[in-house]
Amino acid sequence: MRFSSGAEYLAWPSRAVTVFGMSGVGKTTLGRLLRRSEWFLYSVDYRIGTRYMDEHIVDLFKREAMQVPLLRQLLRSDSIYISSNITFENLEPLSTYLGKPGNPAKGGLSFAEYMRRQGQHRQGEIKALLDVPLFIDKAREIYGYEHFLCDTGGSVCEVINFNDPADPVLTTLTRNTLLLYIEAPQEHVQTLIARFREQPKPMYYQPDFLKRIWAEYKEERGFARDEEVDPDDFAIYGFERLVHHRLPLYERIARRHGYTVSMEEMQGVRDEQDFNQLVAAAIDRAGKGGAAAKAAG
Repeated sequence: MRFSSGAEYLAWPSRAVTVFGMSGVGKTTLGRLLRRSEWFLYSVDYRIGTRYMDEHIVDLFKREAMQVPLLRQLLRSDSIYISSNITFENLEPLSTYLGKPGNPAKGGLSFAEYMRRQGQHRQGEIKALLDVPLFIDKAREIYGYEHFLCDTGGSVCEVINFNDPADPVLTTLTRNTLLLYIEAPQEHVQTLIARFREQPKPMYYQPDFLKRIWAEYKEERGFARDEEVDPDDFAIYGFERLVHHRLPLYERIARRHGYTVSMEEMQGVRDEQDFNQLVAAAIDRAGKGGAAAKAAG
């Protein structure tokens, strides 16, 4: 959704905004802040974990529990109940299910199993993003919220087909929401990589990109078999390349379909009014930039 001016955005009676960008730029913090006002927070990762991946996650927990004789007996007699306790702040069950490929002795998955789970996540993320219009309506009709904020995961750019002008995810988001990219400075990118090195975690990758870096990693390390791969070492290797792979994709979405604010600007947002003024300024800034480009051309 595009606007002719910041004033037009401010006059929008029921705002719907999708925020995107890499981890740590302030998406979740913004969501918490706006929830204090008349904004409904829709977390894509939460929706994936509770609606589209929940059964997969719980089945994994049950398989693990069945290896313990006492729990096996209790499960088979329906004496205990196992569930996933995902919250907006704690997505660990989803992350644990995704896992990392490599040596099973170090907790790694076979690459085939890893790809299967990646595929499940991809489908879950696409469905969760396509649910945005449904939850815009629910937020207003059921809960009485005037405004809507969609907090996307960092992998939103991985489930869009940029070669398809009618890509369903991008079409859904642009028709129903304003897209706002929170751009991180280079020092934040380096900080993210440094943090990830200390505590590697599972990530979602676009399938072709994942296959390519998996092959490159094994070749560089001289590994002939998947079982030789250290899961954490590959996670670090993959994340460093993933970050630089995603940045131009975020920028492409913002340039063609949305607006951009800096991470530093977002850190200055204290309340709903600050946020709306920041978005309005980004719209006006984009309008001036477009006019200047036309004049130069």
